[in-house]
Amino acid sequence: MMTLTLGHFLSLGAMLFALSVIGIFLNRKNLIVLLMAIELMLLAVNMNFVAFSHYLGDMHGQVFVFFILTVAAAESAIGLAILVLLFRNQRNINVDELNSLKG
Repeated sequence: MMTLTLGHFLSLGAMLFALSVIGIFLNRKNLIVLLMAIELMLLAVNMNFVAFSHYLGDMHGQVFVFFILTVAAAESAIGLAILVLLFRNQRNINVDELNSLKG
């Protein structure tokens, strides 16, 4: 029977983080996919925090994850609200065509 080590969790976190970075760079047109890639990036970092916290026997990393999840939930709610308002006004969520936010 194989046990999961810290390296397994860190490898999975690194793969998720790399997948989200690739998602951000490859898809710069759809705001929904960009928000999902940012959320995936935050979840990959959270996985690393929990893995290190468990490995070191310290609860500080797991407590910090709750704060990150709170900020991520607020970011998602505000981002989706802005996205809905942009879609109502312009009938489009293509990033290239959203130039009305320029000051």
